[in-house]
Amino acid sequence: MTNRAHARAAQPATPINFDVPPHACDCHTHIHGDPEKFPFFAGRVYTPELASPEEMAALHKALHIERVVIVTPSVYGTDNSSTLFGMKARGATARGVAVIDDKTSEAQLDTMQQDGFRGIRLNLATGGVNDPNVGRPRFTAAVERMKARGWHVQLYTTLAMISAIKDLVSAAPVPVVFDHFGGLEASLGLEQPGFADLVALVRSGKAYVKISGAYRSSKLAPDYQDMVPYAQALIAANADRIVWGTDWPHPDSSRVEGRKATDIAPLYQIDDGRLLNQLPVWAPDAAVRKKILVDNPARLYGF
Repeated sequence: MTNRAHARAAQPATPINFDVPPHACDCHTHIHGDPEKFPFFAGRVYTPELASPEEMAALHKALHIERVVIVTPSVYGTDNSSTLFGMKARGATARGVAVIDDKTSEAQLDTMQQDGFRGIRLNLATGGVNDPNVGRPRFTAAVERMKARGWHVQLYTTLAMISAIKDLVSAAPVPVVFDHFGGLEASLGLEQPGFADLVALVRSGKAYVKISGAYRSSKLAPDYQDMVPYAQALIAANADRIVWGTDWPHPDSSRVEGRKATDIAPLYQIDDGRLLNQLPVWAPDAAVRKKILVDNPARLYGF
């Protein structure tokens, strides 16, 4: 394991070709700390390579990005300490999104709020929770807990689940954020079931979408050209409800034949410079890009 643990998380190879506005935010990253200090959760479905705060700082320097949102990945279960480690390394320009369960106390949430956490993540994708009979009560319980503090509920899920919970999202008294284009599949076209529901929730202002992790929806590396119509449709629906993120360090949570959950899954080597350079293709107007990179994250995460 030791030799593999020193593989590097991706760094941008392509220089940024547009003016990134001041206070831009990468709204979706993870820190994978030293497992001696931050042990992985026994029930995880994959084991990622390491990704440090120093590597993340280098990434954002290259991308001209000041602010960051660090999200607890599924490999830690409800242990948010590696995320907090990354946030403390970054200081006032970092916010966090936590994973909690029924055992997480209100006092723990109070401490998390002081530390800069501003939302919780429900992962209905890694490990395959795609049954609405499971998703609906989990979403409802999360919203109930967040209501008093005004935190948002972030969902990593599929379009089918979004369709199944759209009534709950519309009625939710807290912001709802969908990761990674709502889990759409680029090859299925704009008419694919559920995409219209996602667009409608964004249009109504009831949901935010992260236009992040394009490589999870598209196989057309390195520019993911087939994501253009989806990004443009979501931005056109409501530019005030779109945020951008790298999904660095690009963990591979897929199930691979013969790979055990405890085997190290190499990080995807994604060129985040090239990824960020897609934003002007998706949003040609600089004022719209400022909303996506600066204004919307500042409102959602309380910068």
